[in-house]
Amino acid sequence: MEMPKTTEFAHIGKSVIIKGELSGSEDLYVDGQVEGSIELSGNRLIIGPHGQVRARVNAKGVIVQGKLEGNIQAGERVELTKSAILVGDIATQRVAIEEGAYFKGKVDIQREGARTEAAKAAPVASASAAAGSSSGGASSVMAKSAVTEGK
Repeated sequence: MEMPKTTEFAHIGKSVIIKGELSGSEDLYVDGQVEGSIELSGNRLIIGPHGQVRARVNAKGVIVQGKLEGNIQAGERVELTKSAILVGDIATQRVAIEEGAYFKGKVDIQREGARTEAAKAAPVASASAAAGSSSGGASSVMAKSAVTEGK
């Protein structure tokens, strides 16, 4: 599978090595080495066939063609191609694993409706349980819910 040509991607080439926190607001194609964390909550990550990633990943969509060691939190979809090697857990709404891909970990399929209902119910439950306290507790719960949704 080749990198889609219809969208602009930031590109990390084969000879590039990055250690640390990587974040951005555009799609990212990694064919080099990344170690640390990748935060692209509103965008897609493609790990190319030569890509070697050891990181916690949070993105809208993830396609693995190379090697990834770490957990994936994807808002929409995770795809493992036949050349993929993934050691880590996946939490997303949709998963596609091609025949021949290597995957060791667990998959947590999340329904969008269930996540939205849980996010709405959590602040209400906290507010009613903490009757008489300031609203600061309820707002911190809402902020936490927004972070876990990845939106």
